[in-house]
Amino acid sequence: MGWMPAQGRLAAGLLVNLAASICIVFLNKWLYVRLGFPNLSLTLVHFAITWLGLYLCQALGAFSPKSLQPSQVLPLALSFCGFVVFTNLSLQSNTIGTYQLAKAMTTPVIVVIQSLAYGKTFPLRIKLTLVPITLGVFLNSYYDVKFSLLGMAFATLGVLVTSLYQVWVGAKQHELQVNSMQLLYYQAPMSSAMLLFIIPFFEPVFGEGGIFGPWTLSAVIMVLLSGIIAFMVNLSIYWIIGNTSPVTYNMFGHFKFCITLLGGCLLFKDPLSVNQGLGIVCTLLGILAYTHFKLSEQESSKSKLVQRP
Repeated sequence: MGWMPAQGRLAAGLLVNLAASICIVFLNKWLYVRLGFPNLSLTLVHFAITWLGLYLCQALGAFSPKSLQPSQVLPLALSFCGFVVFTNLSLQSNTIGTYQLAKAMTTPVIVVIQSLAYGKTFPLRIKLTLVPITLGVFLNSYYDVKFSLLGMAFATLGVLVTSLYQVWVGAKQHELQVNSMQLLYYQAPMSSAMLLFIIPFFEPVFGEGGIFGPWTLSAVIMVLLSGIIAFMVNLSIYWIIGNTSPVTYNMFGHFKFCITLLGGCLLFKDPLSVNQGLGIVCTLLGILAYTHFKLSEQESSKSKLVQRP
């Protein structure tokens, strides 16, 4: 996308992430609910296809691998495993609405991590937008008629690990001076190896319900399609965070929950109470306020640069 202007490249990256993220939620939920495909095994397929996709990209000259020490990528590989595994377990155990709204808590957690660990400061009005987001998530979870304590535990762990992962993605790209493809090229196979070791302890490998079980051709095609879409999601996450920030990426991600929530109600007949609806509206108001303030900040920064002699 080198021939496109910067704003066009960012818009294209966001659109790819939007389409792929929505598809992956519905496809994964379908694989869990309708086929009973094992969670960790599906995650391993995603990682493997992501690495194969990157290998093909570098063979075609899309990027040049950069030599990195395993110890430099290890924290990212561990958090990547946790990020995908716990979010998938949350999706498997909760309604799509609760799963998606729980992810909205990633933004407040990222703000806390960046403030405490990296000394980054956020204006008061930005911090205040996190109040309706948090309140909306609480309302939805509290009044979810399919509330599951285990599901909420997975969702909470998913939020914590995802927040760390997204902060580290941005930090590692700048620290190691690598782009999204170079970093993911090393991290994906390392995460795959970790899961390969873990899966036999938690899931069957052969026979009924195992990754090498007697799946139909249509099931195998759907799993492979899920892996290809996961590759697009992973790559676009790295690219967007590397070109914007973890908080901006997260706020963009919250808009996706409206579409996935509607799809959950239509495709999987997930129930939705009035109080959950209030929670969703509350979260959306916080997201819109954040977006407005961030755009105002960017316009203000541009004006100062223009006025500077």
